[in-house]
Parts: sequence; structure tokens; C-alpha cells
Amino acid sequence: MSSLPSTIPRPAPSLEPTPVFPQILLALLGGLLLTFLAFSSFAAGYQYRHSGLIFPGVTVAGVDVSGLTPDEASARLWEQLAYPHQGRVAFQDGSTLWVAAPAELGLVLDANNSALAAYQVGRSGNPVGQFFAQINALRSGKDLPPLLVYDENVARNYLLNLAATLDRPTVEASIGVNGVDITLRSGQIGRTLDVGTVLPLIGAQMKTLADGLIPLVVHETPPVIFDASEQAEIARQILSAPLVITTPAEDGGEQAHWEIDVPTLAGMLAIERVATSDGEQYQVGISTDHLRGFLASIAPGLERYPANARFIFNDDTRQLDDLQPSTTGRSLLVEDSLTAIQQKLSEGEHTAELVFDYLLPAAPDTASAADLGITELVSVQTSHFNGSSTERIQNITVASARFHGVLVAPGETFSMASMIGDVSLDTGFAEAWIIFGDRTIKGVGGGVCQVSTTLFRTAFFGGFQIDERYSHAYRVTYYEQTSGGGVNANLAGLDATVYVPLVDFKFTNDTAYWLLMETYVNPTARTLTWKFYSTSDGRTVEWKTSGLENIEDPPDPQYIENPALAKDEIKQVDWAVAGADVTVTRTVIRNGAVIHADTFFTQYQPWRAVYEYGPGTKLPKDE
Repeated sequence: MSSLPSTIPRPAPSLEPTPVFPQILLALLGGLLLTFLAFSSFAAGYQYRHSGLIFPGVTVAGVDVSGLTPDEASARLWEQLAYPHQGRVAFQDGSTLWVAAPAELGLVLDANNSALAAYQVGRSGNPVGQFFAQINALRSGKDLPPLLVYDENVARNYLLNLAATLDRPTVEASIGVNGVDITLRSGQIGRTLDVGTVLPLIGAQMKTLADGLIPLVVHETPPVIFDASEQAEIARQILSAPLVITTPAEDGGEQAHWEIDVPTLAGMLAIERVATSDGEQYQVGISTDHLRGFLASIAPGLERYPANARFIFNDDTRQLDDLQPSTTGRSLLVEDSLTAIQQKLSEGEHTAELVFDYLLPAAPDTASAADLGITELVSVQTSHFNGSSTERIQNITVASARFHGVLVAPGETFSMASMIGDVSLDTGFAEAWIIFGDRTIKGVGGGVCQVSTTLFRTAFFGGFQIDERYSHAYRVTYYEQTSGGGVNANLAGLDATVYVPLVDFKFTNDTAYWLLMETYVNPTARTLTWKFYSTSDGRTVEWKTSGLENIEDPPDPQYIENPALAKDEIKQVDWAVAGADVTVTRTVIRNGAVIHADTFFTQYQPWRAVYEYGPGTKLPKDE
């Protein structure tokens, strides 16, 4: 068998290059060169044809400016983009409109720069970029926004001019008085244009290059008081008639009234702002200061003290008989009266009653003897005044009547001066002899001391507490007279003088029962009897007198010339009385205990006789 060789020899490679690839590369390079030359030729030709002109497809806000020079484009834009001058922007406030061109609001078209911007399309950047920008504008179009200039200050000034029309101040309603007429001014709502809020709305509208409506933002400020017509009507009502102020009809007696005329009322009218739950409002009424002054001036004359009823004790029925009805006390309540008057005026009424505080008497006329504890006569004294003049008797009668039927409450200190009141000719008194200084002269009320002396003795012997007592300057024989017409010196020191308002006599009803006083004057018998009715608490009285001590003769008589007397006429005007000291003691005992131990010391001055004589009269030898 034959074997194959282990290796097969390979032919040697050829050393010559293959020509295919270089030919292809050269072909491509040649094509690219031709394309570039063609493109460059086209671009150069395209740019040449549009030298100085805006490339095709370029618009500004939709206005075609292609093929135009920048100047021609500027003119076309100015002509066709007329929005700043022909556009309309309306401002609305309620039903009112204001229309403005955008130019009036500060919007201006920059046509030249807008045209230049269009001209620069395809002319910025590298040549390739420029060419592609030109081709894109040609194929798809290139719309540029216009270049606008917006001056916000112009828009602000426009709004400020609107504000001059729209803005108005807030006005409060007011009420005034002109003479007796009421004036009224209604309130006004304040309005303020909010320029800061509206201004950005204008800028936003300018960007749309379209007509539009801008609602104005106006802030309203209402007055605190918008309407005061109701209060003005109240004021007119107050001044429609005089104001009549009266005392209450049911107050007893004649109803008093005061009238304030309309002009005076107008001067007293008060208009004030007050806070309420709904805010503030006007309150109309009469000035409390003026009215308070008026009420204060009449208040003293309207004050009335409560007065107990007056009775007399019926010895047969042992009951009280009415003598004088009781009186309810009152005092004017100024502040309450002010409120009542204001209330009536606010209701349209012109008559208002005053308001009083009433104080009931302690012993009304409905009281019975049992109510007051008056069951019996507990003390009685009678004084004599023989020889008294008609005027002195008149004064004793008038003064005694002031005490007839008067009640003294348990524990009350009774003042004779307070009860007798004014002693004058106007109150029924006459001129009679009185002690004044170191003389006995004619004076109003001479004889009242007959009444005070009788009261002192009734309280003294009734065992009541004596609080204040003054004696006469000298012994007066009236107070020592007896029922038989004589004089009892043991009655000296039991007199009491009263000289209103300086000298008083006072005693206290220191029992648990009311005390009723009765006085009886008998002009014919020349007597005054004073009675105390009450209920005895068992007290008894022991007393004694020292009698007249340290008696001192009166001075020599005194003669005084009186031009009113005739020649040889002599008239005695004062009488001589010896001076003396008297000590009276009193012991009041109840249930074995001393409740009062009193000493009444009286020092009577010696008193000279006084005579008056006419000019030229020959006096007695010893004078």
C-alpha cells in the first residue's frame, strides 16, 4: 500500500494590490465635494437673493414680513399691529365702565426693533446654523413676538385719575341744632380704589394683545353711624312742644308744675354717641347737667318732713279723736327724676312727673289710742296771766295752738323751739313786752314764755326727763300767779324762757308709751292749761324749793327822755323787782328706784324801774 505525504505545499501569495476599495472611496469623496459645492452654491445664491431682506417664512405676531427690508417691515408692523392704539381695555365698577386704549395705559410697539429681530432670523450663528434657520423658516415658518414697551407708571397714573373719581371719604351721619330746628346729615360709605391690586392685572392684559375687561377692586368703608334719621325725629319730637314737669297727682294737695319753653329746651338738648350691642348710635335727650341744676334748684321747696297726725284724747270714750291728718314726708330723687323725664321725652310725651322718696310718719292718722299706748291723763298744769295785754294774750294763744294735739314718741327729745317755728308778725304773732338784754322792751312774740313755762311745769311734775331749761333774767310775776289772783313765791324758779332760735326748752319722753299734748287757753280767765296724755309707768315726783334767798333790792329808778311824749308826761316802761336766788330740787321715783334727781338753780337779777318823760317835764325832786 502507498502512503500520502503528511504536508501539502501551499502556493506563494501574490505581491500586487487589489484596486476596488480606493475607487469607492474616491467616488464618495467626489460626491461629497460635488454636494458641498452644490449646497454652497445654493446657499450663496439663496442668501444673495435675500440680501438686505427678511428671509421667507418669518412673521411678527402673525404679520408676514418676509422679503421686506427692516424699514419696510417696521412700517408694515406699525400699520398692522395697531393694538396699542386701537385695542380696548375696559375697567368696570358696578354698572359703570371706563374704556382705554392700551397706549393710554403705557403700552408702546417697538416696530423698528421688532423688524430688526425678524431680519436677524437666519443671520446669527455659524453659516450652517444660519442656513438651517433659513430653511426651517421657509419650510415651517418662524413667528416672532413683537417687541412691546410697557410703562407701568402710565397705567398707575391712569388708575390714580380713576381713583379721583371713585374715591370718596367715609362720612358719619350727624344731627345738629339750629335755633329750634333739627338738622340731619346722612352717612356716606367711603370708597378707595385699590391701585396696587389692579395694576398687575393691566400688565397681564397687555401681554395678550387682546381686548379685555378688568374689574376694579374698590374697598368700601362704611361709617359707624350711617343713618340717624330715627334719632333726629326724636329730637324734633322733643322740641315740638314745651316740657311740663309736675309733682305726682296722687301726692296730695295741689299739683305743682313747671314749664320749660321750646327755645330753652333747644339749649338743653344733648346729642351723644353711645355704644350699643349693635354698634354705636346717637342718643338724644335733655342735658342731664342742665336738667340736674334745674331740679336741684326746686328740690328744697319740694321737700316735706313726715308729720304725725294730731289727736285729742276723748275723756268719755278714752279714744283718740282726729284733729289733723298725718303727712307723709318726701324728698326729691333728682337722678330718678332725670331718668323719668328722659324716658317720657323719648316716648314723645311732654309731661313728666317728678320722682320722690317717701317717708311715712311714725303715727299716722289711722293710729288708735291702743296702738300708741295713750290711755290716761298723766300730767296737767295751769298757769295764769292776769293783767296781760291783748297782744300778749294773742301771742299765748297762737303759740299754744302750735302744740295742741302734738305727739311725742317714746324716747324722743322734744324741742319747743323746733315745734313753734318762726315767731314773726307774718305767722300771727304781735308785739308785746319781752326781756332783751337789761331792758324790758316791746318785741314780737312777747308772752311765748308763758307757754314755755307751762310746758316746763307739766314735764317737771309729770316726772319726765328735763334736758334744757333757761330761767328769765328777773322774776316775772305772771309765772308766780295763783288761781285766787295772788302771787305764790314758791313758784319762783319754775319758769322757763324760750327765744327762737337761740334759747330752747327740751324734755325727753323717757317712757315706753307715746305722749299726747293738749293746750287750752282761756282768755277770759287768763289761764293756760297744758295736758299730757299717755300711760303711767308708776313714776312719782317729790320736789322742794329753797324759796327766795339772797334777796337784793332793785336799783334806783331810771328816767329817760322820750321826744314822742308831751311835756310833763311821764310813762313807766319797766318795773322794779328784787333779785333773789332759788334752788328747786326734784326726785322722780319708779318702783322704789330713783330715775331722776334734778337740781334747778335760778339766780334772778335785781331789776330797776324805768320811766320815760316828755321834753321839758319837771322830774320828781329826788330824781
